Amino acid sequence: MGVDEAGTLAALRNHRAELIDGKIAEHGGRIVKTMGDGLLLEFSSVVDATQCVIDVQRAMAMRNEPVDEAKRIVFRIGVHLGDLVVEEDDIFGDGINIAARLETVCEAGGVAISGTAHENISGRIEVGFVDAGDQQLKNISRPVRVWQWKPAETSTAATAEVLPLPDKPSIAVLPFDNMSGDPEQEYFSDGITEDIITALSRIRQLFVMARNTSFTFKGRAIDVRTVARDLGVRYILEGSVRKAGNRVRITAQLIDGATGDHLWAERYDRELDDIFAVQDEITQVVAGALEPEITKAEFERARRTPPGNLDAWSRYQLGMHHFHQVTPDDNDLAQEHFRAAIDLDPSFSAPHASLARTYSRGAMTTLAEDMESQFQFSLAAANEAVSLDREDAYAHASLGFALHHHDAAAAIRAFNEAISINPNLAVAHFGIGMAYIAGGQPENAQTHLETAMRLSPRDPISHIFSGIMGTARFALQDFEGAVEWSSNAQLARSQPGRIGTMRLAALAQLGRETEMVKERDAMLERIPHLTISHAVASNPGMGPAYAEGLRLAGVPE
Repeated sequence: MGVDEAGTLAALRNHRAELIDGKIAEHGGRIVKTMGDGLLLEFSSVVDATQCVIDVQRAMAMRNEPVDEAKRIVFRIGVHLGDLVVEEDDIFGDGINIAARLETVCEAGGVAISGTAHENISGRIEVGFVDAGDQQLKNISRPVRVWQWKPAETSTAATAEVLPLPDKPSIAVLPFDNMSGDPEQEYFSDGITEDIITALSRIRQLFVMARNTSFTFKGRAIDVRTVARDLGVRYILEGSVRKAGNRVRITAQLIDGATGDHLWAERYDRELDDIFAVQDEITQVVAGALEPEITKAEFERARRTPPGNLDAWSRYQLGMHHFHQVTPDDNDLAQEHFRAAIDLDPSFSAPHASLARTYSRGAMTTLAEDMESQFQFSLAAANEAVSLDREDAYAHASLGFALHHHDAAAAIRAFNEAISINPNLAVAHFGIGMAYIAGGQPENAQTHLETAMRLSPRDPISHIFSGIMGTARFALQDFEGAVEWSSNAQLARSQPGRIGTMRLAALAQLGRETEMVKERDAMLERIPHLTISHAVASNPGMGPAYAEGLRLAGVPE
């Protein structure tokens, strides 16, 4: 201020306008008042408060890099958790005094937090704080435990070593923390980590960091964003294992390595009757859950990309977004994006596989009059996907979908090949369930459909999993179960064809005439060419009760 008051004030205004005020709003805080070159901030969550100020200090370190050292503006920040007294727009209390004193003992460019705050953010903020011990702060009667954090020093050399991101989603699985206090449990937490790495490595659309590299971070306090940058990956999976008696609690969370945002988190509590069975089960459900979450995140990234900069992968992700909306119009848009992705990179197998699925789904959803030609288009695209990458489980699954309508045995072989490559591919278990129904083996379908739902409970097409389970129940003459499994508003809107006719036949078999008439009229309006013979040809393996039910419902022969 003494050297350049106007310049300093202008710089402060710029930092607030371009960085600080936005970060405060992003993390749900408010500026209570300004105090010269300082701010008093209030947050409803100490986690949000701490993450906010860490984000600010990291960004300030980067903003200061090109500035002469004598002209840099460097902040100190203190964070405390405590009760407040609110009077109009101001706040008062001993906790504010502690936060203010923490700011004075903070390292320049860093963050100092109290022991109370540290206890409440433990395991919820992905940075390491250094214990600075109990300190006697000015005008505070009792000693306060202080924890310090400061961003790692950056340099031009370090920036030059940043690895480029692969051209597909990339992830590092960090060693799960053993929170049991028992060193002998390390083998279990390490085993979980290794198995998840192996399971994710089977997904051809993912770039997965090797085990030996991931394990170099074992036992270290790390900053997730720094790790992601150093390894050249977009996503980080981390977790913990806590064992108590014969129970184990496992947590896992997926983090965006660029922003530090948590994209997905889950907790699993299990009995340890068979430790290896638990390890296998957790591996399966975590790997299965991650794929749709990463797909969702990749779509958001593609959506923000300017149209002129879209590459094959981004086009593919936009196609998958529309594909998961499960409407005829979205199915058409998905086809457009998949064809565009193929034009950009003809050797990329995934868009060929997904294009195949748009044809087979379109045929089933609308019970298309040209169903056979739709399945032929599907088969051609699926065969191309398999020929491009025979180790891609998804490509084999797309072949199964293309085949299941007219050659259930061949479809089952294709789905089994997909499952042998990637046992955690939910859509392959879903598909083989459909193929077993078409092949007259509904009793074999249920286990695979249940596996699909367990592997991917938040799957964008989980409502279709339920609908096909209803189809299996119908084929087993359980008409109540068929109606119950297919009672889903989203399903009714998106799947008027195969699942809708099954539901209509089940309502007729149960004598639920009011519902039956309503659904029949709606279906005939949406599929005016619907006949019993066409429906039976479209839905193999359903047995005589299917045609009989449609006849009772009044569908034309």
